[in-house]
Amino acid sequence: MATDYDAPRKTEDDSESIEALKERVPDKLSGSVDAEDADNPSGFELPGADLSDLELDVVVLPAQEDEFTCVSCFLVKHRSQVDHEEKAGLICVECAA
Repeated sequence: MATDYDAPRKTEDDSESIEALKERVPDKLSGSVDAEDADNPSGFELPGADLSDLELDVVVLPAQEDEFTCVSCFLVKHRSQVDHEEKAGLICVECAA
């Protein structure tokens, strides 16, 4: 049997008035503010947040004896990642691919 999916369908649920629906749905445009931000419940810093008052302590270590700096991607890699050497320096396996 063929079904006309474009035909309007009436059910008992459609008879509910707009006023009744408005009472069931909370007003999202209300001026009340929750104590906890619903979009950020765990308190993570969001991108673009002002972090200028934070001080970061980072210890920078020089390249170790078993490491090299790739002259293509400028990442410090382990010697096992050397693909070949050029005039400028060593190239890692990922950059050589």
